[in-house]
Amino acid sequence: MTTLKDVAKRAGCSVATASRALGAGGPVSNAVKSRVRRAAAELGYRPEALLRRRGGQRPLIGVLIPSITNPVFAASLSQIQNRMQVSGHAVVLAQSNYDPDQEADAIGALLSERPTGLILTLCNPEHRVLQSRHLPPTVLLSNRPSAAFPAAVTVDNIEAGRRITQYLIDHGHRRILFVAGHFAASDRALLRYEGYRMALENNAVPLLPAVQIPFIDSNQQPDISVAVVELKPTAIIASNDLLACGIIGAFRREGISVPQDISVAGFDGIAMGELMTPPLTTIEMPNASMGAVAASLLLDIAEKGVAPRHLQLGFTLKSGGTVRSI
Repeated sequence: MTTLKDVAKRAGCSVATASRALGAGGPVSNAVKSRVRRAAAELGYRPEALLRRRGGQRPLIGVLIPSITNPVFAASLSQIQNRMQVSGHAVVLAQSNYDPDQEADAIGALLSERPTGLILTLCNPEHRVLQSRHLPPTVLLSNRPSAAFPAAVTVDNIEAGRRITQYLIDHGHRRILFVAGHFAASDRALLRYEGYRMALENNAVPLLPAVQIPFIDSNQQPDISVAVVELKPTAIIASNDLLACGIIGAFRREGISVPQDISVAGFDGIAMGELMTPPLTTIEMPNASMGAVAASLLLDIAEKGVAPRHLQLGFTLKSGGTVRSI
């Protein structure tokens, strides 16, 4: 059985220093802490102090997502759980319901479990309340890194927004409406909108005012009929696929055909969009891969002392059949 003495020997320090580096308290440099944690991970050592705090149970990590009903987060969560199971960690889940106030409370609940670390998908990582909290090693999932949260796994949502908008412009569309959940509830939606604006500006296409509505569950159909009548778009970009599918369902209920009467595109690449007739035109995000990468990054930081870093994955434009040329 691996002991603290073995870890200290591997790290080249005293037993007392190794104990402090693994959470017993007291001064220790970041370099030594990193070396000790890496040695502990390599030897499979679990600090007794951590086990005592956990009541003798296995260590755990906390995961915060906006919604458990969105397949995007379900795909990421599945891979996080798989990776943590292999490493001997349990996973505790909380959701914010796209509400910054609920988000802060949910993180507080996760912290009460004394987690090894956190994986968070936040409404806005620049929120001052979150930045003021003392958190264990933390990795952002789908949020861009910030000074308070330097570790993150993302895609380039601005470029994704620009790419899908350019695709519509290339198909002859000049009146393109962006429909999103409230930007204050999702910085991903806001970044995709920035890419949309960028593409319109680059092509001298008029900007239509964005329509912001509450984020929806999979069984909801949003009503944007007033905006469609007033703004007369030939195409709509929804900030995620659930919203795009809901819009298409609402159009069909009103006898509006997609894409014959109006084109629709989204983001995420969820299975629901692929199963539609015709399949949804979308930006496919690597949601499962992002979860696996975030879990591995968190373990590297928390247990091996690896420096926090930003990892950006790629995306794919899937043409589908809900956009037509005009």
